[in-house]
Amino acid sequence: MNSSQVNGKVDEVVGSIKRNAGKVTGNTPLQVKGIAQQTKGKLEGVLGTAKDKAKDVVRQANHGADQGANRKTRVQRDTRP
Repeated sequence: MNSSQVNGKVDEVVGSIKRNAGKVTGNTPLQVKGIAQQTKGKLEGVLGTAKDKAKDVVRQANHGADQGANRKTRVQRDTRP
């Protein structure tokens, strides 16, 4: 879990508390702020997940490139007299 995902979860929880507090007390502006903060948290969590997936793709691409370079070196060694 990266920092974007953690911050997103915090915003979701705090937003939920604000929304519910606003609902219980009849404070509509607080309720709206809570909904906005929850939404922000969800979006930040999605961003964090996308960052993790992008890092995984780069890692896999680099790993594949390393394997290709190793394979080429082995072939060159095998074909020398």
